Parts: sequence; structure tokens; C-alpha cells
Amino acid sequence: MALTIVVLAGAAPKGAGDELSLTLDAPRIIIGRAEGCEVRLPDASVSHRHASIRQRGATYLLLDEGSENGTYLGKSRIAPRTAMPLRTGDRIRVGRVWLALRIEPAVVKGAPAAAAKELALELVARGLAAQGEDPAPRVTVVEGPDSGRVLRLEEAGRPYILGRAKDTDLVLDDSDVSRRHLAITRRGDQFSVQDLGSRTGALLEGAQVPQFDTPWRPGQVLVICRDRLTCAHPAAEALAEIERSPCEPLRPDVDIEAPVPEEPAPVPSTRTASQASASTLSPLARPAAPVASPRGVPGGGWGFTEALIALLALGVLALSIAGLMWLLGRG
Repeated sequence: MALTIVVLAGAAPKGAGDELSLTLDAPRIIIGRAEGCEVRLPDASVSHRHASIRQRGATYLLLDEGSENGTYLGKSRIAPRTAMPLRTGDRIRVGRVWLALRIEPAVVKGAPAAAAKELALELVARGLAAQGEDPAPRVTVVEGPDSGRVLRLEEAGRPYILGRAKDTDLVLDDSDVSRRHLAITRRGDQFSVQDLGSRTGALLEGAQVPQFDTPWRPGQVLVICRDRLTCAHPAAEALAEIERSPCEPLRPDVDIEAPVPEEPAPVPSTRTASQASASTLSPLARPAAPVASPRGVPGGGWGFTEALIALLALGVLALSIAGLMWLLGRG
């Protein structure tokens, strides 16, 4: 059985994926803010090594690793180094971040370290977007005839082609540029460049770019003929800054509610309505209080027809009683 950890990060911005999650199958899963964690949470309230989930057979156990702000199973804070068994559907809180757990048969996709970094970058990107900043990794022409043009590298692993041809990803109008001059690829937060057999070549920090992938680091200048280009990954830069920062202490009495899904799916239950008290139900699942209907509307007060029928019934009842009394008097 694998463990799927879902980050409850509230509503995603338009265009973002619906669920931020990792599926892992390992004897020990470290949750924290540091680069080596299997679940990297870029929030200053999360310790660098905050909590761990350990697998014992088919059982998963939650432990706090001596964190600054504690680890919570539901609303209860667990004692440091104390193992608490987990079940599918449990929610845990580390710092101010809530996580939901699913224990289920699942396939682990990709390398865990790369998946953890992609999750952290996506969380930071959503945070930047919420603040009105553009988090996309990009290449910018900072000098030359094509100055000001920008190429966004949103798809990881895809080669983006630069050249003079109109079907390239970034069209450069310099007449000395080849039709398909150079390729740029992003993998995670790393950029690489590769010459595509161009006539004039390209220079990276003064060195000729070879015809195989070569790392291109932020701050380095890439020269293609008369154009000078730089690369930037705002989400990666913000992630590095968050990971370097000290832990932010939370007040002991702080109450951080878990985000509520916008359209919660109904949860099957074998309990009857009388067995489930209102206090155990989510406010979204509680039945609405009855609303009084205005007079004359079916279900609230009597209309003319109902009053007439009631009067006729009373008349018939009165005649029946009178007839009964007459028969008894004769007897």
C-alpha cells in the first residue's frame, strides 16, 4: 500500500492543477522545509525537518521530529518522538500547513526527490501568482535588436527552439541568426542550452555553446549574434529564500482551520441519522432548518379550499352525533 499526501492549499488559481499531492512508498518519509525532505513544504512555520511518517508493515505511524511549532493529528498535538497510527482520511498539520492522507494501492511515478521539488515549486508559484507576480520560468532578451522579447518555459523537459524561422518558440529577427539556432530546456529549476548546428554559434559567459546540453545558470549571459539573453526562475529563487530563512514561531493558542473543499464529495456511512449527532457533521452536511412557508402556500397555513373541506367535515360529524342521540332517546 502506498501513501498519498495531499497539500490542502486552499483554492488554486485559475489554470493551476486541481490537487497538489505526492504518492510515496518508502519505510520513512520526512516532511519539512529542507531540500532533502521527501515532502518539501515552503512555509516559514514548517521546521527544516518537521515530522516523519514511518511504515511498519501495512501500518503508517506519524512522529514529530522535535519541530518548532509541533505536529497535529487532527486538532490534537502529538508529543515529540511519540508514534501515532494513521488511517486513510486523516488530516495532519505541520506549522500552518494542512495535509490529507490516503493509504491506497497506487503507483509511484518519477523520482521522489524530483517530485518533491516540483511540488515545492508549484506551491511557491501559486503563492507568487496570488500576490500578482509572474512565477513562470523565462528567458528574456535584455539587449540587442530583439530586446524586450520574453520566452516562458512552462513545460519541463521540452526543448524550446530559438531562431529566425517563424515556427520557432522565440523568433529572433537578427539576419545572422540561423533558422533553428539554439534549444533551451528546463528540468525542474535547472536550464540547459544546446547549439543546433547554427552558422554563427552562441556564447555562454564567453564560451562557445556545444551541440549537447550545457547548464545555464541564472545570472549568466547567453549571446546569440547581437542579442544578449538572461534566464530567471522566480519560483525557484523564492523557494531558496524560504528554505534559508529561520523558522517562524506560531503563538501556542493559534487555531488554524483546515481549508474546506469547495464541493465536498459525499462520504458513505453505515450510521443512521439518529446515530450521527449534529456536532459530528460538517456544517456543509448538516440538514437545513425548516423554513416557515407563507400563508396560502402549500405546506404552511390553510387556504380557502382547505377551510371549506374542514367545515363540511364538521357538519357531517355534527349530524352523525344528532342522529345517534335521537336513536338512543327512542330506545
